[in-house]
Amino acid sequence: MKKILIHCLSAACLLSTALFVTSCKVDDPFVDRVVAPVLVDIVGAPYAAPFGAEPTVTYPATDARVILTARLLELDKTNILDYTKGIDSIPVANIAMKITLRTGATLGEVTSDANGMVRLEKTWAELGVAAPRAGSNVRISWTGSYKGITFTRLSQVQAR
Repeated sequence: MKKILIHCLSAACLLSTALFVTSCKVDDPFVDRVVAPVLVDIVGAPYAAPFGAEPTVTYPATDARVILTARLLELDKTNILDYTKGIDSIPVANIAMKITLRTGATLGEVTSDANGMVRLEKTWAELGVAAPRAGSNVRISWTGSYKGITFTRLSQVQAR
């Protein structure tokens, strides 16, 4: 009788431990992300610059001014299943963009025009490079909001 009681208690302990261990919530290890509502195409970057990486635009180190330009496009996926039409890229006007250095310093705020273009002109010194030489690199963030969703695109400017 004593053996049966010990087996029953052992089974009950094992069962309760198994229930306790399997009832724990496992958090998703990945950061929640929302798809950007617009495509930020950095003008001057190599064609089809990877969207998973930072596009780099090069400027001569001897240029007095650097022109930062991007095109904002909304992707209309209505005809995504029709191979004869595909996805349309529609310029997005009147989007306020804040352009900053990755250090947090603000370079300026611009608004997209009717063609979805934003443009900001700066000197190398304003970008934080007092004496630019080949290989000098500046990391930039383009941040805006569209349809209530905030988005950020990263890019780089490099002297050649």
